[in-house]
Amino acid sequence: MTTNAAATTSNAAQVADSIRAAILEGELVPSQRLVEADLCTRFSASRSAVRSALAELAVEGVVERVQNRGARVRSVPVDEAVEIIEVRGVLEALCARKAAERIDAGQASELRQMADEMTSAVKAGELMRYSEINSRLHRRIVEISGQGTAGATIERLRAQNVRHQFRLAVQPGRAGVSLPEHVEIIEAICNGQGDQAARMMEAHMVSIADAIRRAGPVSTH
Repeated sequence: MTTNAAATTSNAAQVADSIRAAILEGELVPSQRLVEADLCTRFSASRSAVRSALAELAVEGVVERVQNRGARVRSVPVDEAVEIIEVRGVLEALCARKAAERIDAGQASELRQMADEMTSAVKAGELMRYSEINSRLHRRIVEISGQGTAGATIERLRAQNVRHQFRLAVQPGRAGVSLPEHVEIIEAICNGQGDQAARMMEAHMVSIADAIRRAGPVSTH
């Protein structure tokens, strides 16, 4: 690979990461058009890097290409959103088990602090803060587990499903259901109970899938 080709590949990977992050943060929403010229300006990237990034994201299922209309953020239907959560459930259960095997005292204290912060957010009715800590918790469990491959796959799946989960985060009563599930997962991990942590994580993800099913399609307008 030439130096220029290597630089383009690196830049494309950075652009793909930036687009994925923008989707996860709600800056780019389902069905939104992704104009190459705009992306070049936004991310200070070449046209070839942006095209390569969009091609990578299309393979991941985060972006879709529409004939004669360019690319747009893919809108995921409910049935597929449920499947994505089910796959994530298997991977996150693995990570919860491994985290319970590897966790140290400092990391246990960190997770329990997150549980306290989530409880405080729910009591105060601060649903967006709860959602942010929730996402941070899931990522931290993956980090503690040391499962890099599973973590990368989970992030790609999360980007596809972000709109469905964002809607659940602000749904009245949902935080009251998910909070005790998170607290139980945290305690199982902190106590080194790998099998218990895995079962609880998978049950939690099933709960999310059921909630997505009940909520129905996401509006893209």
